[in-house]
Amino acid sequence: MDTAETFHPFAWTAWLAAAVLPALSTRNPLYLSLILLATAVVYAALGRRSPLAKSWGAFVRFGALLWLLSIPFTALTAHYGTLVLVTLPQSWPVIGGAITLESLLYGLTGGLALVALLLIFATFNVAVDQARLLRMTPGFIYGAGVVAGIAVAFVPQMVASWQAIREAQQVRGHKVRGVRDVLPLVMPLLVTALERAMQLAESMEARGFGGQVVVTDARQRTLNQLVLLLGLGALGAGFAGIGFWPERRVLAGLLLGAGAALLLWSFWDQGRRVRRTRYHRWAWARADRIVLAASLTALLIWAAAWLLSPLWLLYYPYPPYSPWPGFQPLLGAPTVLLAVPAVLLKPRA
Repeated sequence: MDTAETFHPFAWTAWLAAAVLPALSTRNPLYLSLILLATAVVYAALGRRSPLAKSWGAFVRFGALLWLLSIPFTALTAHYGTLVLVTLPQSWPVIGGAITLESLLYGLTGGLALVALLLIFATFNVAVDQARLLRMTPGFIYGAGVVAGIAVAFVPQMVASWQAIREAQQVRGHKVRGVRDVLPLVMPLLVTALERAMQLAESMEARGFGGQVVVTDARQRTLNQLVLLLGLGALGAGFAGIGFWPERRVLAGLLLGAGAALLLWSFWDQGRRVRRTRYHRWAWARADRIVLAASLTALLIWAAAWLLSPLWLLYYPYPPYSPWPGFQPLLGAPTVLLAVPAVLLKPRA
């Protein structure tokens, strides 16, 4: 059995939240580099063991390619800044003008954040398979959970099938010279997709998908709907407060936390009323608790910095700000905690 499966899925979910929050809240290349490095260590520890590694590796390489293209594109189209590197003739459309160091740094940080997010989600999907993601879905929205689980696994499975078919055709001496040579690759891919869809439908029917759901009484249903409305309202007010009143970030953060808590309680209350068969229950091991504690520590520190000291996260290379990024050890230290799962993974027997 893969050692990645010994980690509890909720511990991986906490790790995902702890990695995504800093990647979305800052464009500082120093913090993003730490996030990328810690995530790459975990992905390297997981990727060699999982059959989905090749497919997700293709997405990461695609993101890196976009990153390399975004740097010159930003530098050639955004002619702002004071540190001029090269000046192109003004007669050249779009790209004519000064190429500044600030525009290069802006393209660098934007692409770095994109690659970090792709690698974070690739690591999470390699560590937690489709079945576990589906089981984590609240029971009362099992239909949407199945759709989401299939959607998450569709593209990686398609990429893996494409690579397997291409390798098989290459063994047979097939070479792609034109459009007609693509047909022997596309047709097996379509047939494989149809067969997988039929097998999935049969397995879902055999497991009683779409069976009877325990419906709560009118009073309980009204309470759940009221809690959902309050939670969504608190989330909306929190996001509006961040956008229109940035000086009240603490109040907005409290509203976001309250809204998320109300939604989670409603999901749990409605989910426990749905009949669901479990073959075995997930157990919490010592390594799971360590990963959860490290992830929650990093998440809370970054959330506190985002609410109380947003200037620590701010990085904008154009004037009047400095093009040289700052660094706070208080934020760099918890970012390193994202590499804890790689340290706790044991060698595979």
